[in-house]
Amino acid sequence: MKASRILLVLLFYCSQSQAQLAPTPYERTQGAETSTYPEVIRYYQQLDKQSSRLTLKTMGPTDAGHPLHLALYSNDGTADPVLWHRQQKVVLFILNGIHPGEPDGIDASMLWLRDLIQAKKKIPNNVALAIVPVYNIGGALNRSPYYRVDQNGPAAFGSRGNSQNYDLNRDFIKNDSREARSFVQIFHYLQPDVFIDNHVSNGADYQHIMTLIASQHNKLGGPMGEFMNKQFEPGLYSLMKKRGYDLIPYVNAFSDTPESGWPEFLEGPRYSSGYASLWNCFAFVPETHMLKPYPQRVDATYALMESFVSFVSENASTIKSLIRQSFEQQKQVDQFALQWKLNRDKWSDLVFKGYEAGRKPSGISGLPRLYYDRSKPFEKTIRFFNQYEVAEKISKPTAYILPQGWWKVAELLQLNRVTMIPLAKDTTIEVEYYKIEQYSPSARAFEGHHLNSNVKVSTHKGKIQFRKGDWYIPLNQRANRFLVEVLEPQGMDSYFTWNFFDPILGQKEGYSSYVFEDTAEKYLKEHPELQKALEDKKATDTSFAKSAGQQLDFIFKNSPYYEPGHNRYPVYRLLR
Repeated sequence: MKASRILLVLLFYCSQSQAQLAPTPYERTQGAETSTYPEVIRYYQQLDKQSSRLTLKTMGPTDAGHPLHLALYSNDGTADPVLWHRQQKVVLFILNGIHPGEPDGIDASMLWLRDLIQAKKKIPNNVALAIVPVYNIGGALNRSPYYRVDQNGPAAFGSRGNSQNYDLNRDFIKNDSREARSFVQIFHYLQPDVFIDNHVSNGADYQHIMTLIASQHNKLGGPMGEFMNKQFEPGLYSLMKKRGYDLIPYVNAFSDTPESGWPEFLEGPRYSSGYASLWNCFAFVPETHMLKPYPQRVDATYALMESFVSFVSENASTIKSLIRQSFEQQKQVDQFALQWKLNRDKWSDLVFKGYEAGRKPSGISGLPRLYYDRSKPFEKTIRFFNQYEVAEKISKPTAYILPQGWWKVAELLQLNRVTMIPLAKDTTIEVEYYKIEQYSPSARAFEGHHLNSNVKVSTHKGKIQFRKGDWYIPLNQRANRFLVEVLEPQGMDSYFTWNFFDPILGQKEGYSSYVFEDTAEKYLKEHPELQKALEDKKATDTSFAKSAGQQLDFIFKNSPYYEPGHNRYPVYRLLR
């Protein structure tokens, strides 16, 4: 009996000694340094060995050649998101290091998980954590003390661009990087209820340590949007206030000083939080302030993550229920919003703690330059413009049909677990389709693309011949909102916006004028209605009347010789 007790005591002290992990680089340097990528992964591997409550998984590839890692933590040691949802746990998904020059979340998550494993901290049983230690591995490996020149620490950190120099927080729809493709798989594997993407802000100087972007409540919509605006955000602000932090919405003021007020950040689906919102996930982007000392920023990030856990645990059943309701409602709804506009006639008042701004002669140019005087702090009530209205909406079709030739788009849809049914045989179907009448391509490349904006379409109906293997995509699934926003060309981050359908904009069939002159003349004689349309246009358009080439092209484009696929958007809508 005594021997067994001694053995138990020895095992206890052995386990206790194993649980004592070495301090992180952040701790060893009193907050002067952040961990390198290899140090982060080694630390997570040690955490995995120390506790059955944490499982470190190797997930998909990245452009850097290293795999993404995902840490799964729950009090009962389960590491299965399907089981988590079955147990009604709130799944909280945290992404760190999408911009490795903003490493606050990287260090805060390491400390937090260590404290959870060593029982210095705890989470409720109805919450499960999923954490990506470092998302932009290529950027983290590209380390320098000179990036983010305006930021107050740490001593060295990674680059914003990934291994292809993409800003990964613009890649959640186009998926040009392996990171983004792996993220999509992780996201659907987890089906998170709440998503947090840790960042550091740029911009004006002010007293607040932490600011927060939340899924814009009008765009999130319905009961979820109402809960976000009236319960979730205020709840977080209250919890952070108790911890000594005056949380404030992300200071989206770059062309003026903040005391003039600012609009709420409208995150499109290209951003992490905008993408998550398409899947009825409450999404947030914490932004600590770049000029605050690094330890203050890490502490604030730690406190906010704990505040999230506290709120979601208290409201777990409501959060889970709202998400389920939203998915069901989006199967039934007839219309979806595609574009939004700010309503500047409505605002919320909030207390902003800033510093007085002024102008003084630049030491470089001698011209006036902006500065903030930290010896003159202030508190002011400012206008926060946080009401957006629908600028454009679309009726939901019964289904889309995507020809199989557009396989790049099909692959992205499949990556997002969209239900797609190949047509079993060649068939003719009456559908609605668009012609692209107007668009504005960007003059300069943005994240590897020349974006199309200001898209105007005309709507047509007709019988189209589809082939065996073309994709039938029903609108009765979880992916409804995602499908509408990526497949409708007017969407703010649609696949047309990101150039996936640009080949239709190039006319492939043409004519030799001297030959087509005779053909056009004969066609006009056989079609007097076109002759009249030609004369009417000449009478109202002086430039057209003086151009033989424009007139010949007018006849060509109003004849069967003109290719029907030019500017015809190749995503077809099947109506009820």
